[in-house]
Amino acid sequence: QVQLVESGGGLVQAGDSLRLSCAARGGTFSNYAMGWFRQAPGKEREVVAATSWSGRSTNYADSVKGRFTISRDNAWNTLYLQMNTLKPEDTAVYYCAARLDVSNRIWYMPYEYNIWGQGTQVTVSS
Repeated sequence: QVQLVESGGGLVQAGDSLRLSCAARGGTFSNYAMGWFRQAPGKEREVVAATSWSGRSTNYADSVKGRFTISRDNAWNTLYLQMNTLKPEDTAVYYCAARLDVSNRIWYMPYEYNIWGQGTQVTVSS
């Protein structure tokens, strides 16, 4: 199965942009539906965006619609999250997650994914 490694987090100001990457190693990346989740201190882990194995199906949390874009490059075994117009409330540890699935379905709940990266911190100052 794949192993996931996130990168691209950092400290930015409100209104700035960041692009997170999630590199998949081992396994066949295109066999996996993928998601980005985040967890702020004292809060539950929540879905940010999710995509099917092909990338043709995507969906977003209401709080990030119009600002964030999930994409994947199956040739390069990488998942991306482009985050624009960042807000202080976007501050969290961001995780990518994988679930073996080639049905083009999107999955939204943390318990529906069985492979997780180590997370990358995103901090947005006001």
